[in-house]
Amino acid sequence: MARVFITGSADGLGLMAARLLIGAGHEVVLHARSEARAAEALDAAPGAAAALAGDLASIRQTRALADKVNALGRFDAVIHNAAVGYRESRRIETEDGLAHVFAINTLAPYVLTALVARPKRLVYLSSGLHQSGDASLQDLNWERRRWNGTAAYSDTKLHDAMLAFAIARRWPDVLSNALEPGWVATKMGGAGAPDDLGAGPTTQVWLAVSDDRAATVTDEYFYHLKPRAASAAARDPALQDRLFAECARLSGVAMPE
Repeated sequence: MARVFITGSADGLGLMAARLLIGAGHEVVLHARSEARAAEALDAAPGAAAALAGDLASIRQTRALADKVNALGRFDAVIHNAAVGYRESRRIETEDGLAHVFAINTLAPYVLTALVARPKRLVYLSSGLHQSGDASLQDLNWERRRWNGTAAYSDTKLHDAMLAFAIARRWPDVLSNALEPGWVATKMGGAGAPDDLGAGPTTQVWLAVSDDRAATVTDEYFYHLKPRAASAAARDPALQDRLFAECARLSGVAMPE
């Protein structure tokens, strides 16, 4: 049995992954942005061990969430699933003065990775759109660029892949991988999404707990249980280090070596 923490697991792919893991006998801790949503998550995933609340748009609440996770003891795997999508029509500013999409999709998994006790496995959800993300890492907070929700989302999914590969490089004792679940018909993906919803949560579950030789790897990128090429920018150590430096500056949290 593995102990797994999943961010953004009150609905969508996070909830689906939680149900698969619970059904296979694993101990799962859920996460939602509020206490009310956390209670709904527990109702939706019978057998979950707990549900923790914390708004990932807030650096303060994300740091507090890391403390809550650590209070439960070390986990075997953490799945960084939480994200907001490309449908945001304007730049929404958080309490920290950050773009909402960047705060949740990029900065929150960075902060949690830095502060949560190091698990055996880390799984980061990226997207095929990461291939079109802005590799310049300029204006991460969208203060100078004209807002484009799809571009902002694509940037953060590139960041998530960079985060996975950077951690694989820095922490060789941790299996750290990224994946794209496909464009599936979740609340974020929309009803017209063409990919297989049933296959959406399988790769993250497999990477989190499977003893298959193909799953016990690090520094890889997957789509539906198969390796897939990530963008060259995601694998660039210099760009990874620049992203970490910016995330540390904006959050006040340094990534442990």
